Amino acid sequence: MGDRFNTVAGWALFAGIIALGGAIVSSKYFHDERPEKMGYAIEGVETEAAGGDSGPGLNTLLASADVAAGEKVFAKCAACHTVNSGGANGIGPNLYATVGEPIGQGKGGFAFSDALKSKGGAWTFENLDHWLTSPREFAPGTKMTFAGLGNPKDRANLIAWLNTQGSNLPLPAADAAPAAASATPEEAANGATEAAESVNGTAPANGAPAGGPAAPATGEKK
Repeated sequence: MGDRFNTVAGWALFAGIIALGGAIVSSKYFHDERPEKMGYAIEGVETEAAGGDSGPGLNTLLASADVAAGEKVFAKCAACHTVNSGGANGIGPNLYATVGEPIGQGKGGFAFSDALKSKGGAWTFENLDHWLTSPREFAPGTKMTFAGLGNPKDRANLIAWLNTQGSNLPLPAADAAPAAASATPEEAANGATEAAESVNGTAPANGAPAGGPAAPATGEKK
């Protein structure tokens, strides 16, 4: 009986050693290194580059806004707002002639939230852009449940269209293009030297002819 127990125990121990050894070998053989770049690139999906160009500013987008496209964007707002002159308030206020109006005032007695009534200021293009980006960030505590428009071009088109609905304020001019990169100090110094030599009538250091007046003739005309 004792020999049989010892035999079974020996085989069990041997099997355990084999299993442990197999696990160690497989872990070494199938070890995966962490890839340098995680995930897979999906074509057609744009990502924001950290610290990259944020795109055209609001003035530039408004200057080139597509009013017809803005009317289509308004379809997302039509469930809660009317925009015709004298239109009734709904879940949200009537938006006729809103651009340029005081924030949270008027609109046929619409019950604005305290967050909007205490905001102050007017519905400028900038304030409307901020509001349409995220109403909750513009006026924390607002009753507006709309999450916002993430596309700056859609916001500009919508603002431009709303402006045609009873407001008609002049749209801003496009932002000026960024200035070209300035010359290096070495290039600036060379340019200053050549300009000075040109004024003095001497030849520039690079061998180009001087830009001063022509030298007088050495002989008299006979």
